[in-house]
Amino acid sequence: MLSGRRLDLIDPSPLDIEIEDIAQGLARVARWNGQTTGEHGFSVAQHCLLVEEIAGNLRPGLAARWRLAALLHDASEYVIGDMISPFKAALGLNYKAFEHRLEAAIHIRFGLPLTLPGPVSVLIKQADRASAYLEATQLAGFSIAESLQFFGAPARGFHASLDPLPACEAQELFLARFRALFDAAGQDPTGITADLDASRP
Repeated sequence: MLSGRRLDLIDPSPLDIEIEDIAQGLARVARWNGQTTGEHGFSVAQHCLLVEEIAGNLRPGLAARWRLAALLHDASEYVIGDMISPFKAALGLNYKAFEHRLEAAIHIRFGLPLTLPGPVSVLIKQADRASAYLEATQLAGFSIAESLQFFGAPARGFHASLDPLPACEAQELFLARFRALFDAAGQDPTGITADLDASRP
């Protein structure tokens, strides 16, 4: 990594994970395999920022630690890239196990639970699909009908005009948002890894 860390991909250590490396990688990985309109690719870093914003819109008052989890939901892609879902399925369980080990190391590194509470996982997945709908219709050439079929209805009451940014700008925005959320989560009186009432994310 540019930080000088050496990350063991088979057995990743949380001690070798740096947020600067994650931001660097995610800002340079393009969503949709780069098949989007505009001068720049729509990066995974921008996608993560959008998902975190949508999650907060869907659940006003969402705790900072769960917004942080939303921001980091695709953080493993700084190493493995953004593979399309059909290809992940074709690779099978070994790929998913590899991905889960890296995600676990990232969660440990930044004080998040290894397994997110069910309602939080559902919320992040909902925000992820809503983000995909916006990206598909605005940037990837999908019709509204196609997007509804693949990703479901967009997030109610949420609107965004997507503008793919240069990698350096996406990287800076991702880092700034991470630091704000990480600091806010650390100030939570119950602690960043506190148990969550399963009914109230």
